[in-house]
Amino acid sequence: MNIQEVLSDKVKEAINSIFNVELPTVEFQPTRKDFEGDVTVVVFPMLRFVKGNPELIGKQVGEFLQNNVEAVSGFNVVKGFLNIVISDTYYLGFFNKIKDKGDFGYTQETGNEAVMVEYSSPNTNKPLHLGHIRNNLLGYSVAEILKASGRKVYKTQIINDRGIHICKSMLAWQRFGNGETPESSGLKGDKLVGNYYVAFDKAYKEEIAEMVAKGSDKEIAEKEAPILIEAQKMLRKWEAGDDEVVDLWKRMNGWVYKGFEETYKNLGVDFDQLYFESDTYLLGKDVVAEGLEKGVFYKKEDGSVWIDLTDEGLDEKIVLRSDGTAVYMTQDIGTAIQRVKDYPDITGMVYTVGNEQDYHFKVLFLILKKLGFAWAERLHHLSYGMVDLPSGKMKSREGTVVDADDLMDDMSQTAATISEELGKLEDYSETEKQELYKMIGLGALKYYILKVDPKKRILFDPEESVDFQGNTGPFIQYTYARIQSILRKANEIQDVWTTTVDSSMELHIKEKELLKQIQLFPEVIQLAAENYSPALIANYTYDLVKEFNSFYQQVSILGESDVQRKILRVQLSKKVGEVIQSAFLLLGIQVPERM
Repeated sequence: MNIQEVLSDKVKEAINSIFNVELPTVEFQPTRKDFEGDVTVVVFPMLRFVKGNPELIGKQVGEFLQNNVEAVSGFNVVKGFLNIVISDTYYLGFFNKIKDKGDFGYTQETGNEAVMVEYSSPNTNKPLHLGHIRNNLLGYSVAEILKASGRKVYKTQIINDRGIHICKSMLAWQRFGNGETPESSGLKGDKLVGNYYVAFDKAYKEEIAEMVAKGSDKEIAEKEAPILIEAQKMLRKWEAGDDEVVDLWKRMNGWVYKGFEETYKNLGVDFDQLYFESDTYLLGKDVVAEGLEKGVFYKKEDGSVWIDLTDEGLDEKIVLRSDGTAVYMTQDIGTAIQRVKDYPDITGMVYTVGNEQDYHFKVLFLILKKLGFAWAERLHHLSYGMVDLPSGKMKSREGTVVDADDLMDDMSQTAATISEELGKLEDYSETEKQELYKMIGLGALKYYILKVDPKKRILFDPEESVDFQGNTGPFIQYTYARIQSILRKANEIQDVWTTTVDSSMELHIKEKELLKQIQLFPEVIQLAAENYSPALIANYTYDLVKEFNSFYQQVSILGESDVQRKILRVQLSKKVGEVIQSAFLLLGIQVPERM
C-alpha cells in the first residue's frame, strides 16, 4: 500500500471520527513547490458531506493524521488545501524495501484471465509504412504495460492476405514482372510486391485516360478498365480455388511475410498468434444464422441480413449480403468468437486500429454484446490518430508512402549525424557506433510517437525527435548512460551495494523529491494499463529524468564526504537507472550502457 492509499483510509477515518460522516473518496494532488509538504489533500470536495470552514476542517484532519499516521511528520493548511509532510524515515524505509527489487513497479501475473491485443494487421500488397509504425508501437507497448500490470496477454495480428488489392499486385507482377523475385532483384519481398501494386495503379490510370480520350465517361471507364476487370476475374478464380492463381498467391504472399518478419525484428515487436483473413473471411455466417433465430438480426426482402441499432443512436448495419456473402463486420464477429475458442481464458480484447474505424468498432462491440457474449463487455478499441510528416499525406497507390524500413534507417543516420557532431564517441569501434546509432534512432522514433496521447494526430519531425535536450528518447537514454558511468566508478566503494541505508538519516530535499518520483512508478503502470496509454509511462520517465538531473546538478554523489550519504546517493542513482530501463522496456526502447 503506497502512502496515498494509507492517507486516503486515514482521512476517511478522521472525517468519520470527527464528524460522524462516511466520506466516499479523497482527492489528492502534488503539493505546490512554494508550500511545505509532499502530498496535498483537497478539502473543498468534502464540503458536500461535511458542513464547515474548509481551513478548520483541514486543520482538524491534519491533527488527526499527525497523531495517527507514523509517516506524517507535519502539516499546514492553505485555504482549502491540507499540505501533508511525510517523514524522511518513511521514504528511507520505502527505499530500503525496494532498492534490490529488479522488477520494482511490475505486478506478477494474477488469476487466469487473459486479454488479447491485436495490432499491425497489414495488407500483403505493400510494405509496412509510417502509419503501421505507430500502430505497432502502440499495440506492442500496451500489451507490455498490461503484462506489467499483472494481466496475462496474447499478442496477435490479422493479416489481410486476400481481396481485390492483393490481386492487383499479383496481376501486375504477371504482366510486368518478367519472373522477377526478391532474390533476382535484391529487394525485400514486401517492397517488391508493393512496387507491383503501384505499377497496377499506373497502368489502370493509363487505361482510364485512354478510354476517356476515345469518348468514354470517366466513371464508366473507372469501372470497366480492362486491367481492373481482369483483377476481379482473378479474385473470383482465387475464391474458386483455381490452382494457378492460388499458387501465385502463396508464392507472392510468402515473399511479403519474409519482408514483414525482417521489419518486425528491426522494430522490436513480436506476436504470439497470427490470424489470416484467407482463413477467417467465411467466419461469422453461422453466427448470423443463430442471431436471426434469436431476433438479434432481421432479413430484408432481397435476402440481405441486417441489425437495427437506431435505438442505441447508431444506424442499421448489414451483416450478410443478399447473395449470402459476408461483409467485414461478419468476419470480425466470427474472428472475435474464434479467438475465444482458441484461447478460452480470454476475457477481453484490445483492437489497435486507426480512428477512421471508430464507428465500425462501436457497432462490432454492440453486436457481440447483443449476441450474449460476456467477454464483449471488455472489448476496447485503441483508437489513434494519423502520423504526418512535414512533406504531407501518404498515398500507397501512388507510391508516396513513408516506408517503415527506410524511416528506421533514416533515424539511425540522423542519430549518427547528431552524435558525431557532439563528438563523444572517439573510443567506440565502428560496430559499436552502428549499434548505438540504431538504438538512439529507434529510441527517438518510438519515444516521439509514444509520448503523445494515442488519440492525437502527430506531425513527426525526425530531427526534433533525436534532440539530446528536452522531452525526447535520446535525452532519457543519455541520462541512463550517465547513471551507468557513475555506477562503474562507484564499484570501488566498499559495501556500496549491500549496505542498508540508515532510515534515521535526514534527507536532502533533492533526495526526497527523487524518492517521491520513484514511488509513483507502480501507480503509473496501473494507470497506463487502465487507460491503454503508453504516453503516461513516457512522460513519467521524462519527469523522473528531469528530477534526477536536478539532483545530479545540486548535490555531490561520488564527491560526498559522508560515506553513508554517498552510498545512499549511489544506490538512489542505481534505482533511477533501473526504473528508466523498466519503463523504457514497456515502450519497447533499449537503453545504452554508455553514450
